Amino acid sequence: MEDKLILETISVTKNFFGDKSSGVNNITVFIPKGKITAIVGESGSGKTTLLKLLSGMIKPDSGDIFFYGQSLPERGAASITMVSQDNQDMDANANVWKNVSNGLPVEDRNYQIQKTTQALNLLGIYDLRDQPFDKLSGGEKQRVTIAKALINRPEVLMLDEPFNQVDANYREGLQHDIRQIVKEWGVTVILVSHDPAELLSMADELIVIKEGEIVENGAPNDLYHSPKLLYTSKILVASTELTAAQASICGINSKRGSVVIYAEHIKINLLRMGKKWTVKQVLFKGFYEELIIECQEVTLRAINYARGKYEPGDKVGISIKKYYEFGKWL
Repeated sequence: MEDKLILETISVTKNFFGDKSSGVNNITVFIPKGKITAIVGESGSGKTTLLKLLSGMIKPDSGDIFFYGQSLPERGAASITMVSQDNQDMDANANVWKNVSNGLPVEDRNYQIQKTTQALNLLGIYDLRDQPFDKLSGGEKQRVTIAKALINRPEVLMLDEPFNQVDANYREGLQHDIRQIVKEWGVTVILVSHDPAELLSMADELIVIKEGEIVENGAPNDLYHSPKLLYTSKILVASTELTAAQASICGINSKRGSVVIYAEHIKINLLRMGKKWTVKQVLFKGFYEELIIECQEVTLRAINYARGKYEPGDKVGISIKKYYEFGKWL
């Protein structure tokens, strides 16, 4: 059974200052209800423009945007809420409770208490209710902002770089909370992020945008393991791009212009035969290391789980389990 659509665009274009290289061009996307959809692309690719179009914050130059099959109102539907990076809707001097409850009907005190308490508990910040907003950490501020956005149970929650100012140890908990909200409330989440790790762990659907156009879309697992485009592989994964000639040094006989190798697909072996690779750097990554290795001016990144086994200057051999070929046929 196909997912029910909540938002869709048909051939939408939005440019700025008459420049066709700005904004988005001829965009058609379908947003499923009750899912997390992430928009990914390079800086300036049109991610935030597309998000604002879907929210109704800006109007397209041409094309149509639909909410439940009806034209999206010019200022957006009341049940669509946007959370921006800059916390511009928050009162820096007011406490958390006042910020979150602001906008609820003041004449019904019991209703206000109930809704605010529910929103604060939902994001795990009830204990912060008396704290001034400007005294909070980046992660705490983001939770407060999302609690305020959710207080009236919108159908669509839009997040523009939601984890940009959130510490790493706080980020995973916030991601978990957002996934739980989607699961329990059926909220549709659309987010923009520059961090592929966030997108791969959170999203049900990925939309890949390049120079204002959609170039790929699908499930994160599919796009990660079977990217159709070089651009997608480089956006989603820390990888190495080689020419066919450089790939031959790695033992790869490619007939196409570009070869991409993920660090996880390189296995380091004891050097018995074949080309000698030199360990140039050993980068500590916690429970694993990333090795920067070089041979005949070709540099690769490889993941090593046997920490401490190699040092800069060591000679190693490699085997490559998988690689991707893109570009023109040679």
